[in-house]
Amino acid sequence: LAFALKFLSTADLVWQAGILKREWFIVSWIAIFGLLTLYLLGKFRLPHDSPMDKIPVSRLFVAIFSLMFTIYLIPGLWGAPLKAISGFTPPMFYSESPEGFGGSAATVASTNSDTPDGADPAHCPHGLNCFHDFEKGKAYAKEVGKPIMLDFTGWGCVNCRKMEDTVWPDETVRAILSDEYIMCSLYVDEKVELPTEEQFVYTTSDGRKKMIKTVGNKWATLQTETFQNNSQPMYALLSPKGDLLAPIEQYNPDAKKYAEWLNCGLAAFSNWS
Repeated sequence: LAFALKFLSTADLVWQAGILKREWFIVSWIAIFGLLTLYLLGKFRLPHDSPMDKIPVSRLFVAIFSLMFTIYLIPGLWGAPLKAISGFTPPMFYSESPEGFGGSAATVASTNSDTPDGADPAHCPHGLNCFHDFEKGKAYAKEVGKPIMLDFTGWGCVNCRKMEDTVWPDETVRAILSDEYIMCSLYVDEKVELPTEEQFVYTTSDGRKKMIKTVGNKWATLQTETFQNNSQPMYALLSPKGDLLAPIEQYNPDAKKYAEWLNCGLAAFSNWS
């Protein structure tokens, strides 16, 4: 049941239906594992269960683990990150209370209090000033003279959520992303349709015809045709003109190495500029 809800949550994220936001997802898991604990302890039986006079040791241990996990989930309702299951829960910004109940979550806002025109911190991890349109992000990068951190992500990407929940909050990484780069997070599975006048047929490098109809189609094609890569997460450090400053990076849960990679891009940009 818990994993079925996870897959339902992924579909809900991709379609942005708002059916299973973060709070409802966590409450559902609390109910499932809470009832599992009671069941394992013999507090109720299902129709075809045999009577149980004593609880086997193995069953007791599983019940204890289930109870511990249930208790662990509860603070998530108040904005706790729940890093042990990051990637399974919807992101914090996809919730009824993005800052937790009563604004109690430790959200990370950009140190730049001014939100650039076109940026969308309300729908970016940790309140970072990120763009969801590459052209707007590139134009702003040219305006302020900063490099771009291009993030190819997906609503249904588990490893993307893990990076956002465990690596990006690192103090060093967060400061670099917030202050040194212009972030562009592009969702390759975004189902929002492009305006009719912006839809077109694209001829790929191998001669195939591809209909670019949704926002996700547009960003997925940009990734595959520009970087010959179609997996997420994929990160690229670019100059405002679009020149690659460092080798592309993918899933890397080591915050120290990720920070080194970001600094490598900054060093290349200082030479480029």
